[in-house]
Amino acid sequence: MEMVKLSAQARRDKLTPRTLRAAGSVPCVVYGSEVKNLQIECPIMPLHKAFVKAGESTLIELDVAGKRIPVLIKDITFDPVSGRETHVDFYAVDMKKEIETTVPVRFEGEPIAVKELGAIFVASHDHVRVRCLPADLPHDLPVDVSGLAEFHDTVKVSALKLPKGVTVMEGPETVLATVQEPRKEEEIAPPTPTPEEAAAAAAAAGTTPEGEAPKEGAAPTAEAGAPAKDKAAGKEKK
Repeated sequence: MEMVKLSAQARRDKLTPRTLRAAGSVPCVVYGSEVKNLQIECPIMPLHKAFVKAGESTLIELDVAGKRIPVLIKDITFDPVSGRETHVDFYAVDMKKEIETTVPVRFEGEPIAVKELGAIFVASHDHVRVRCLPADLPHDLPVDVSGLAEFHDTVKVSALKLPKGVTVMEGPETVLATVQEPRKEEEIAPPTPTPEEAAAAAAAAGTTPEGEAPKEGAAPTAEAGAPAKDKAAGKEKK
């Protein structure tokens, strides 16, 4: 795959990382077998476009003052508020030596079980680790999942379409994705009332807390006896 191009310059020593970011640049570091902690800065928009296109699995041709260095994005940090890139570590590769890195898995097609049975597609591995020469590094690895027809059918590493010269480090039986039964909606049981709440509800309904009507001849409650006392008090006054 053709390398993504990105221009950079040596980092200005007198400017702090905060000042560089305020000026529209991102502080970066390049390291590797042939490069020792080269401090550089990249303009924010070209860097952002290069990252969107390359991700962490495609080579970038970094041009630093006319010197072209093939690199991979090894680590990248973002501002939690703006989402813009704030720092990047580039790893300089030797084009003649194999490298190991992670590559995204690209799931192709729609499983039959999803269309016909309402199954849920679950990806357990969306990246795999590969070994290859830098020039053979794929941007992603496709795998067809349309044949998943029954619940619990799986697609494994052995089904990946590998370009020439690329070896997957995970075992061939490693499950990449499966289809599962849809989850049933759980019935929510009403909350159990406290004894105080049960007593209050029973009093309002004219029953005991156990749900039975008061027996005949039972002693009246304080509220029920209050009017009788008032009547008796009124007779005495007369």
